[in-house]
Amino acid sequence: MASFKPQDAIDPADEHLPESRNDRQDSTASAAKIVHNAKAATDKEQQMTLLQGIKLYPKAVAWSVFISTCIVMEGYDISLVNNFYAFDQFNRKYGELTADGTYEVPARWQAGLSNGAYVGEIIGLFINGWASERFGYRPTMIACLILITAWTAIFFTAPNVQALLAAEILAGIPWGVFQTLSVTYASEVCPVALRGYLTTYVNFCWGLGQLIGIGVIMGMIDRTDEWAYRIPYGLQWMWPGPLLIGIMLAPESHDPDFDPDETISMMVHTTALEAKITRGASYFDCFRGTDLRRTEIVCMVWAIQNLSGNSFSNYSTYFLKQAGLATNKSYAFAMGQYGINMVGVFGAWFLMTLGIGRRTLYLYGLCGLCVMLLVMGFLGLVPDSHRDQSALATGAMMLVWALFYQCTVGTVAYSLVAELSTRRLQIKTVVLGRNLYNIVAIVCGVLTPYMLNPEAWDWSNFAGFFWGGICFLCVIYTYFRVPEPKGRSFAELDLLFERGVSARKFASTQVDVFDETIEDQVVKDYQTQKSATADVAQLEKQAGSS
Repeated sequence: MASFKPQDAIDPADEHLPESRNDRQDSTASAAKIVHNAKAATDKEQQMTLLQGIKLYPKAVAWSVFISTCIVMEGYDISLVNNFYAFDQFNRKYGELTADGTYEVPARWQAGLSNGAYVGEIIGLFINGWASERFGYRPTMIACLILITAWTAIFFTAPNVQALLAAEILAGIPWGVFQTLSVTYASEVCPVALRGYLTTYVNFCWGLGQLIGIGVIMGMIDRTDEWAYRIPYGLQWMWPGPLLIGIMLAPESHDPDFDPDETISMMVHTTALEAKITRGASYFDCFRGTDLRRTEIVCMVWAIQNLSGNSFSNYSTYFLKQAGLATNKSYAFAMGQYGINMVGVFGAWFLMTLGIGRRTLYLYGLCGLCVMLLVMGFLGLVPDSHRDQSALATGAMMLVWALFYQCTVGTVAYSLVAELSTRRLQIKTVVLGRNLYNIVAIVCGVLTPYMLNPEAWDWSNFAGFFWGGICFLCVIYTYFRVPEPKGRSFAELDLLFERGVSARKFASTQVDVFDETIEDQVVKDYQTQKSATADVAQLEKQAGSS
């Protein structure tokens, strides 16, 4: 392994000395060495296969997977309330008596409960944008796990729907933190070959949590007492304990068999290049210069997940019950849907392994989803005499829709948002994107219950026409605005955005980031910051061992 260290080449401690001719020559040579090593590391990453990446970065992969497990917990928690709307025991406790003698949670409270968590997530996302940079990922996540443990007590003991709403809002705050930490961590610690897989693995965790949630609810269907819904809420306590222990025992860094000189040089070069293009790290910087376009795309990529019909799909059990299926069959279809959600992630990985780009999967996925939503709408035209057959056909179409969604839009979005944001503003950009996702989810969460509730608009299958039309508009946006990041380093993406390359030409445009001139002072600034960060980390390590 080479003995030269990039941090030795440009020593921050020497910055106060007068610059001589020899100093300038040394600085030029050091910058050249950094560029050389950075190019070597970039070439290695782009040529690396999936298996090579796993072998070279095993601890980074394992830690990223463990961080994403927090999303399993969140997927379980969030899946409960939407699936409880078709649950008779839950409706008798928190609903109102309807004209036909059954109990139903009113549409206004369905909207409130479903959107309460999104309101909390918006708050949590903004807190995360500050806390994770101020305190680090691990302390932020530990604090959120402690909070979710406390808020679960409110879910478990909620005497009325108002208390349940308060629990949703409070729990949404740590949930919002988990949503971005898992994605940004995976994109930061792993090379290009693994980035797409580990960022999209987050979506698998959502599906696993939802599957566990619906399985628990199905196990409670035959109970007629209050424990039918209290037990699923109480099981939320099973998640934070093991996660807290794992996060506290996790190593601070990995030590795989790779060339640190080249990897550090690539980080220096990329960060210095981004500093040349866009300086500063405030939320306002996300809306300036080339970062405005990147922020817009990241926000829309995440918002389109809901606009393409996902919010409609989230009410699958309630929707299928209103379409004519029995309660137990509605939950069986929902369980199949959540199982398909997990399988769909592997399908997306397989398609990416074949070399299909993220933009391609996202675009053609939206086209397929649009067609299927329209088919569900037309099934609403079937006469009442064939309502049972129409309901079964609708359920089958929702399963196909779920598979197609997870193979494309649902999974690929996580990779796109992590790759299309600049490294310097990544957490803030992802926070803004996820917040737009939550805002859109709130709007959809207000509309969807009214569309499906028989005491409100009672659209049933005809809601498919509405979401199909919105999905078509998403297809148009994606075609003209969403670029292809497949196989690109972060530095290459920076240059493509800086030069204003059309989204449709991203994949074919050739760029050489090592032709760019990086000012010595920018590199020195970065090295100073890096040295200070290393000193703080060393002090924290010493304090922890004492």
